[in-house]
Amino acid sequence: MPNNWKTYKLGEIATLQRGFDLPTQDRIHGNVPIIAASGIGGYHNVHKVKGPGVITGRSGTIGKVMFEKGDFWPLNTSLWVKNFNGNDPKYIYYLLTLFDFSSFNNGTSVPTLNRNDVHSVELTIPPLPEQCAIASILSALDDKIELNLQMNKTLEEMAMTLYKHWFVDFGPFKGGKFVDSELGPIPEGWEVKRLDQILEIKRGGSPRPIQEYIAPNGLHWLKISDATASNSPFLFTTKEFIKEEGLRKTIMVKPGSIILSNSATPGLPRLIEFNTCIHDGWLHFPVIKRYNRYILYLLFLNIKEHLIQQGNGSVFTNLKTDILKAQVINLPPKIIEGQFTDQITSWFEQIRLNTIENQTLNTLRDTLLPKLISGEVRVKGIEKQVAEVL
Repeated sequence: MPNNWKTYKLGEIATLQRGFDLPTQDRIHGNVPIIAASGIGGYHNVHKVKGPGVITGRSGTIGKVMFEKGDFWPLNTSLWVKNFNGNDPKYIYYLLTLFDFSSFNNGTSVPTLNRNDVHSVELTIPPLPEQCAIASILSALDDKIELNLQMNKTLEEMAMTLYKHWFVDFGPFKGGKFVDSELGPIPEGWEVKRLDQILEIKRGGSPRPIQEYIAPNGLHWLKISDATASNSPFLFTTKEFIKEEGLRKTIMVKPGSIILSNSATPGLPRLIEFNTCIHDGWLHFPVIKRYNRYILYLLFLNIKEHLIQQGNGSVFTNLKTDILKAQVINLPPKIIEGQFTDQITSWFEQIRLNTIENQTLNTLRDTLLPKLISGEVRVKGIEKQVAEVL
C-alpha cells in the first residue's frame, strides 16, 4: 500500500443515506431519473438530490452501484451518498463497485442492507489528487465504451429505418406497379415466401444433465444469457464451456451464422463470430438460400413482437420451430436485395469493429480497476497503456 494512502471507516469516506418514498400515483413525468435498487425505474419532474451522486441497492437488489451525473430521486429501496466528505464522487463510485455489499445482507426472504453495518468497515484510500487521477483514467475508458455503444445504437436504428422504408413501406418503389399478395400490395417482381422456403431452420440442443458437461475450457457453450448481456448484434464469446463429448447432443455453429432465440427471450437475433455450441433455446439457420445475414437480422427484429404473440408457454414464452417456418415475408428481386445490402454492410461492419474495441476496453478497465483502487498500480504507470487504446 502506498505510504501516503490512509485508512478510514467507510462512513467517514462516504456517508450513506436511505432513499425517499415516491408512490407511483405521485410521480409526474419529467427528466429526473427515479433510481431504485436495480437501476432507473422511471422519471419525475423534480429532484430530491443534486448530482453528481452515487447510489446502491438497499432492499431487493444488493451490490449494484450506480453513478448519476445530474440531479436524481433515490427511492427508499436504495442508499445514496449523502456526503462525500471531501472525496471525489467518481472515485467513490469506482471504490464502491468493488465493495462486497452482498456479504452484509441481513434479510431473510428479501435481500436487505443496513447502512450502519457497512459504515464501520475500514478502507484505505489515496489523497484527493490521486483519487481524481484514478477516476479520470477509468472514466476515460467508460466514456469510450459508452460512445461506442451509442454509435452502435444509432447505426442499428439507421439500418432498421432503412429496412422498414424499403421492405415494409416500399418507399423507393412507390412510383412503380404493385400487385396483390397475401400480405397486401407488393411491388411487381417481389414475392411472398415462407421462411422455410429461404432458410433451413434447426433447433439447438443441450446435453443432459448439463452440469456434467460444463468445463473450465473446451467448446464454447452459448446460452440465452450470453446474448441478453450483450449490447451488440454480434457475439464473440461465451461465459461457459462444455466438454467435447457434449457436442453429440447439441449443434456447432460457425462464424458468419445467424441464430434466433426461441425461449426465455424469444425472437432475439444474434450474429455469430466464433465457433460455438448452442443451447436448445436457440434456433440456427445452417443453410440460407436467400438473404444477406444482416437483412435477416433486421427482418427478425422487425417481426420479433409478431413472433412473440404466436408463442406459448406457462412460465416463459416459447417460439416453436413450426411458427417460424410458417412465417411469410416479402422477398425482393436479387438485384434489389444486393442494392440494400450494399447500403447497410458498412454500418454493420462498424458496429462489429466497435464491439471488438469495447471487448478490449472492458477487459482493460476490469483489470485496472481493482489494481488502481488497491494501489497495486499507479496512474503514472499505466497512462501510456490507456492512451494507446483510446
